[in-house]
Amino acid sequence: MLVQPYLMFEGRCEEAVEFYKKTLGANVLALMRWKDSPDPAMCPPGADPNKVMHGRLRIGDTELFVSDGRTSGTPRFEGFALSIEVDNATDADRKFHALAEGGQVFMPLDKTFFAKQFGMVADRFGVSWMIYLP
Repeated sequence: MLVQPYLMFEGRCEEAVEFYKKTLGANVLALMRWKDSPDPAMCPPGADPNKVMHGRLRIGDTELFVSDGRTSGTPRFEGFALSIEVDNATDADRKFHALAEGGQVFMPLDKTFFAKQFGMVADRFGVSWMIYLP
């Protein structure tokens, strides 16, 4: 069994994809727009047909699914965080600060009793991330 996160950016998906390419080295494996569907009824009423219906990103060894969802304009990412385990302090620092740009730091990147470095941040889209250096 494989469980994969599916993030709905409610109209900001393409912006998020570009952000994750820049900050995390994400590779775009697939990107389909509402206009690409053979069934025009698939597009939510009033939605821009150029918005992302479905996308697939690879970040490291993990794949994420992404979409503009119902394009409500209000993404809500609550009750979970995506965790990134890094190999060194330089990578931890780079990823943490890149994700924090335009976002909100919940716990600064620092040494803890369980990790050489650990920090929690929500990026500019509201997605919570934990950076972990064991």
